[in-house]
Amino acid sequence: MARETERIRLTLDRIRKLVPPAGSQAVYVFDDDPKQLCIRVTPAGAKSFVFAGKLNKVPLRITIGDVKVWTLDDARTEARRLQGLIDQGIDPRQEKAERIAAAEAKREEARRVEAPALEAWTAYIEARRPRWGARHLDAHLDMSKEGGEKRTRGRRKGEGDTTQPGVLRPLLLLPLSRIDAACVRAWLEDETAKRATSAALAFRLLRAFLNWCSDRPEYREQVHADACAPRLAKETLPKPSARDDCLQKEQIRPWFAEVRNLSPIQSAYLQVVLLTGPRRNEMTALRWEDVDFKWNAMTVRDKDESKGGLDGTRTIPLTPYVKSLLLGLKASSEVPPPKSRILNGKRIESDLSLWKPSPFVFSSRSESGHIEEPRIAHDKAVAAAGIPDLTIQGLRRSFSTLAEWTEAPEGVVAQIQGHKPSATREKHYKKRPLDLLRMWHTKIEAWVLEQAGIEQPGEEQAPGLRVVKA
Repeated sequence: MARETERIRLTLDRIRKLVPPAGSQAVYVFDDDPKQLCIRVTPAGAKSFVFAGKLNKVPLRITIGDVKVWTLDDARTEARRLQGLIDQGIDPRQEKAERIAAAEAKREEARRVEAPALEAWTAYIEARRPRWGARHLDAHLDMSKEGGEKRTRGRRKGEGDTTQPGVLRPLLLLPLSRIDAACVRAWLEDETAKRATSAALAFRLLRAFLNWCSDRPEYREQVHADACAPRLAKETLPKPSARDDCLQKEQIRPWFAEVRNLSPIQSAYLQVVLLTGPRRNEMTALRWEDVDFKWNAMTVRDKDESKGGLDGTRTIPLTPYVKSLLLGLKASSEVPPPKSRILNGKRIESDLSLWKPSPFVFSSRSESGHIEEPRIAHDKAVAAAGIPDLTIQGLRRSFSTLAEWTEAPEGVVAQIQGHKPSATREKHYKKRPLDLLRMWHTKIEAWVLEQAGIEQPGEEQAPGLRVVKA
């Protein structure tokens, strides 16, 4: 054990002249006032101030600090303070542990206050994830994404090869305490000028996030209650205006003429969208297993699972013309690639043992395996046909609008498109079977094809259609 030497009046000179012990144990040189202060000298020559007292008659030693850091007067003051704690029945070790814990808590609080709001945003997403649908979750992740990833879809004019940061990313990189009304206003004005629709959605998501933070004790003190005041959106965001792009009756023929000149997969996709009225992504990921050629039906995955069947899907008719388009794609998809190809002037043999048909109806070489951005091809076809701006969503709107020429019931059209019933009678008393939907859907398709100058194939007719002369 460490051994004690003499008790002397410590001075800076005497401390400096203390020599390391010859053995393997440290020695202690005690001060005469206070008597609990001593210098510990190790065989390696290290010197430290040490408090040596008794707590409940049990010897207690606490290192105060290195003699190079602590002055002699400060060490004596600290020794007296520690003895005062013992006189009050307080264990100095416990008191030190509590001080360290309090200091650490203070540092952690300071770090949390200065930490990016992105940390709270991540905690918010994890807390709310079980209550959200897949699309709502994806919207939050998309709004806060870092960006810089390689684009998998076509880029608009002025965009680079990599994705942009999410709309909320600039705000979430700031501490919560700095996201106030002035900050949100400046951010909203900047984003509205670039992408107004996304900015409006981001503002709503941000408001919900800050409301959640205001109910959490760890974030409550950092949140500004008026950061997302309704007046900010009213004063900054443009008034929402619903798009009304839609194919007119006289535009059907030129639209089909140009779309049918596109690549087979792009052409088939766009025609199927117009003739069935789905949301864009409901049809891009359609699989062959979802198409029933025997019973003429297609299973489509809904935007919102709560609006579809028990598994988040709906079944719609496979009409004659759409069936002929898909049969043509299926025949092409089952043809293996050539056994060899020419690359840089050399013949390269293909390993066909690894090849298998794509599971997707509208397949592509994208990472997902199916088409991701049909907009570019559609824009070219629309421009060539001389039709004003028409979006993919406009094709969905066109199906609903053009169906009125056939006097099809609104409920039938809504059920095919996957719209939630809007009336009590529709919701609770109308359960239309697939055969009834097929009857009206086939009529809608036949009328559209008649305007396009295309003859609708019969059930027994093979793929390949005859154009009706105008």
